[in-house]
Amino acid sequence: MAKVLIIGGGIVGLSSAYYLQKAGHQVTVLDKGDLTDSCSFGNAGMIVPSHFIPLATPGMVSQGIKWMFNSKSPFYVKPSFNPQLISWGLKFLQKANAGHVERSATPLTELSLLSKKLYEDLSKEPGFNFDLVEKGILMFYKTEKAGEEEAHLAEKGRELGLDMAVLSPADCVKLQPNLELDVLGAVHYRCDAHLSPNKLMAALVKYLKGVGVNLITNKEVTKIETVAGKVARVLSHNEEFTADEYIVAGGSWSPAIGKLLGVKILLMPGKGYSFNVKEQVPSMQIPALLAEARVAITPMNGGLRYGGTMELDKINSRINMNRVKGIVESVPKYFPGLKPAVPIEKDIWFGFRPSSADGLPYIGRSNKFSNLVIATGHGMMGLSLGAATGLLVQEVISGAKTSINIEAFAPDRS
Repeated sequence: MAKVLIIGGGIVGLSSAYYLQKAGHQVTVLDKGDLTDSCSFGNAGMIVPSHFIPLATPGMVSQGIKWMFNSKSPFYVKPSFNPQLISWGLKFLQKANAGHVERSATPLTELSLLSKKLYEDLSKEPGFNFDLVEKGILMFYKTEKAGEEEAHLAEKGRELGLDMAVLSPADCVKLQPNLELDVLGAVHYRCDAHLSPNKLMAALVKYLKGVGVNLITNKEVTKIETVAGKVARVLSHNEEFTADEYIVAGGSWSPAIGKLLGVKILLMPGKGYSFNVKEQVPSMQIPALLAEARVAITPMNGGLRYGGTMELDKINSRINMNRVKGIVESVPKYFPGLKPAVPIEKDIWFGFRPSSADGLPYIGRSNKFSNLVIATGHGMMGLSLGAATGLLVQEVISGAKTSINIEAFAPDRS
């Protein structure tokens, strides 16, 4: 069995540690934070086999340009001469075509369905109560155009074997009787589920500590040394870490880690925001996605978690209140009875989604170093795909046949 060092303690890093430890490997996780500040905590907690369309789509180019001129829009790219952004943008434009969308659907679906099954299995293990609920997700829409697009996606989803249904407003009311609705309809992604990310991450940390996985926090990687086509050691200032196998699972910080190795990991951090509102009487039974507004609302921990936006820029700690206001203002347009107040800054969570240019994650061995595995670039689906990625990483490290074909996710793909 191998001695494995994982750089990154988000959902992908911890899931990898979980399956590697189960397979008998000796595992160390090295994280720059304290395991409570990753993008894995503040997300909407959605498990989404329904999301088989990558970010790089033909319509996203024209829509993205329109959104860039609206300070409250759900998608924004901050113009700059950042070489990483320029490379990312060129690759995005290259991949934003119908052929790429078609080729990506099957691998993304297989990865999502594997992850959902693994979460179902994990929820039955002792100590893993993370509020997994399998009622699906409702994608609400207000315009005929969005309705047509969603109906087309539902048809494609059914061809892929996913359970999806187009609902009338009356159907929606039956499923959400405590919500006042102002919508033309919805698609019920019955194949989807949701969970509490905070509880899942806490359960993983507790389990890993209990079985002897070495979780080392507040250690930023400052140097990586290589010898003869292999990673030799990782340094955090003057402290040294060695292993047989190394995994880069640093989320949006992965390009910086790759740079220390001379390995290009093409992704951009997509900042997203979320905030929680407590409820005396539960209003929502099934999580909601607002099609035109690109907002997610999830029943969670005795209230609702509101989240949204994708702001591509360098990693920074700024909170753009206009984007948060955009989330808040969109909600009553779909649900007139839900009127969340604009939260104060200290109550707003933000995190950075590691977004690859073609919308597919990176999972697999690097061609440059024989003992290096890369597992990042999951965009908005890090939590959803975390369990499957962890299992696949374990299979790659163990030299086993992977549960699904991971060719589409090759880190060195063109």
